Amino acid sequence: MQSLEENNMKGALNEKEGFHVWWRMLRPHTLTASFIPVFVGTMLAVLDGSFYFLLFLAMLIASMLIQAATNMFNEYYDYVRGLDNEGSVGIGGTIVRDGVSPKTVLQLAIAFFGIAILLGIYICIESNWWLALVGVICMLCGYLYTGGPFPISSSPFGELFAGFFMGTVIIVISYFIQTNTITSEILLISIPIAIFIGTILLANNIRDRIGDQQNGRKTIAILLGHDQSVRLLAISFISSYLSTVIFVVIGILPIWSLITFLSAKKATVAIKGFQGKTMNIEMMPAMKATAQTNTIYGFLLGLSLLLQLFIPFSF
Repeated sequence: MQSLEENNMKGALNEKEGFHVWWRMLRPHTLTASFIPVFVGTMLAVLDGSFYFLLFLAMLIASMLIQAATNMFNEYYDYVRGLDNEGSVGIGGTIVRDGVSPKTVLQLAIAFFGIAILLGIYICIESNWWLALVGVICMLCGYLYTGGPFPISSSPFGELFAGFFMGTVIIVISYFIQTNTITSEILLISIPIAIFIGTILLANNIRDRIGDQQNGRKTIAILLGHDQSVRLLAISFISSYLSTVIFVVIGILPIWSLITFLSAKKATVAIKGFQGKTMNIEMMPAMKATAQTNTIYGFLLGLSLLLQLFIPFSF
């Protein structure tokens, strides 16, 4: 039977039983970090006159499966290393609070990787087999984020790896499989998306800073401390919006892309939500707002590319 403390924690986090247990294991609030790069990369290809729906769908599903599997590896290894307990605050907790077997979580993660590999084979057949190597590297990094003897998540480089592989690499692949080419402009456009994805990890590490430090981790949030980490989060947001303006001015992005500034309100909510907070659960809304900033910005960026296609507008 569950203890009163566990039930209180579930209530505070609005956690439900049944299907919701399995849904939470996927950590759905984070899955936009894999959807947005595929969407943006594909919309860039559409703007350049190339689009194959089945390749887009395969890339989208494969990316989301790899991220979901990464989340499950995170769940599994945090449990194995004793980093999670019934009182842990987070969007996971299917093992420690919901009683899902650790073996089941690990098997599902491996199964998701397997399906992603099959989709990757189809993508390679339709585009280029060099992508197989890139895919293997991405999955390896997904596993090593929390698996292996030196987890990336325990180092100061988690945000950098997440932003690069889930942002830049996925955008470039999504564009490449549609157009069979890579340009310097695509690499530049991926930068703000990569930064926003990195902020999702940074927000998570700010929330978990004290517990992570007690467990021997060395995340950037631990090294900087709470206040400086929140400042870094703000600087990251500002850098993404500033780079967007620069790309519009030099003609890499259409003027329509300025609509991405509509997401800035959520970024402000995120920063204010972290300021002056000390308890994990108090920072949950700020984490959510950070993820929503990435989602809204990325969706509006992709929409701006479609607007440019149908309503061309330039200086």
